[in-house]
Amino acid sequence: MNLHLESLVGPRVPAEELRRRGLRYALPTIALSIARLALLCSIFLPYWHLDLKAPQYPKGLNVTTYVNQVTGDIREVDSLNHYIGMSPLADAAPFEKSVAIIALIALVLLVEGVALVHTKWAVLIALPAILYPFIFLADLYYWLHRFGNNLDPTAAMSNSVKPFTPPLLGQGTIGQFQSHAHMGLGLELAFACSALVIVGLWLHRRAYKPLVETEPGSRKLAVTA
Repeated sequence: MNLHLESLVGPRVPAEELRRRGLRYALPTIALSIARLALLCSIFLPYWHLDLKAPQYPKGLNVTTYVNQVTGDIREVDSLNHYIGMSPLADAAPFEKSVAIIALIALVLLVEGVALVHTKWAVLIALPAILYPFIFLADLYYWLHRFGNNLDPTAAMSNSVKPFTPPLLGQGTIGQFQSHAHMGLGLELAFACSALVIVGLWLHRRAYKPLVETEPGSRKLAVTA
């Protein structure tokens, strides 16, 4: 194997070692495979819910966010937002929604790559998938803050509501509406993926670090517990 390539992907597992400690090398792959599946499934599931309740809406209103679209009582919510000078929900995160599916598929492939790289570089490859759910929440908060704090002063009821930031998670008040924001199953799966990747990296280090520490000229394994 090319020396530069081997310095990146690391040594392969000798057949004898694989027979002796097969489970040790299988566990990282199992954890990372479940992580990939969780992240892939999250693409099709809701990431965030916002429920709104007010006297004139006894059944409430809801907004559900996926990685590439927003669904729910969009027309009613946009109508209410129009009176206070807030932009339509469809105007939020246009770039993020356009690249979300491709970006998530790329993350799935990166997690798959972690199982093939047997060196410390696996951590860098896995980092985007670990950070992804936190980045999603940070980006969502940015758009909530931007929409709620940039109200059109010429709107009919612009004076009735002061600039505000809708709750990212938990309870809040928006004018006469009581709001409740919570994670959807998709975001929960993304967090599960993040946790599983961390576990997978720990198992990965335990399995492959002895191989990496073996002298390049020798394929003998370092003594491990």
